[in-house]
Amino acid sequence: MTISGPAGREGQADMGVPHSARIWNFWLGGRDNYPVDRKAGNHILGWVPELVISAKADRRFLARAVTHLAKAGVRQYLDIGTGLPTVDNTHEVAQRIAPDSRIVYVDNDPLVLVHAQALLTSSAEGSTAYIESDVNDPARIIEKASASLDFSRPVAVMMLGILNFVMDDDDARAIVGHLVDAVPSGSYLAISHPTGEVGPEPMTRAVRYWNDQGAAPMRLRTREELESFFTGLELIDPGVVSCVHWNPEPGDDPIDVPHFCGVARKP
Repeated sequence: MTISGPAGREGQADMGVPHSARIWNFWLGGRDNYPVDRKAGNHILGWVPELVISAKADRRFLARAVTHLAKAGVRQYLDIGTGLPTVDNTHEVAQRIAPDSRIVYVDNDPLVLVHAQALLTSSAEGSTAYIESDVNDPARIIEKASASLDFSRPVAVMMLGILNFVMDDDDARAIVGHLVDAVPSGSYLAISHPTGEVGPEPMTRAVRYWNDQGAAPMRLRTREELESFFTGLELIDPGVVSCVHWNPEPGDDPIDVPHFCGVARKP
């Protein structure tokens, strides 16, 4: 077992400004949130009550995607935009199937840095590491991750709920392109992203409210815009869909949620 943690400064959470990871944690029923997050989260739910379902659907997508990838033979994962730890983190799902899986978590958020030790567990055969880096600097991500991952072998690049914080489309495509170029044939890219194609008016109002709170700005994207991130890759069925429709399990709620996702293989 190999476990390595972040180096550098100790993060400090700003409890006066709502925080996306803490709001997500609140919607998932977690305890790592503050009154300002619950206030903003409840305000947003007033427009889009489905976001609680959406948060849970996105989490189930992560578990289903990692399960699919592990069964397909993937043993390395680069999870960018880790967020706060909760149940069925990437390493837990992957190592249940393949204990020798190696996972690197990436985030630049001080709050996540504080909670990083909760993520840094691993099976005896595999490894889990955390690096502090920004999605806008993919070269640094690859450089730091190469200490734990072998980029001559397939890697699953996980980008769940992170590209929505990259406001410019060209910048977002360039970031994805850099990461995909760094991994070999047989690697995978998994993306989830909020959309305005499901409940466009309330979602637009919710994002406008969020961006007015002084927190990290975010944006919505369409299915077509998300599909552009997978250009040159082989999308796995059913393609880019609402999270509840990506290879659902029996008993899953079929209601569309304003969160799209997709997984693709690098040929």
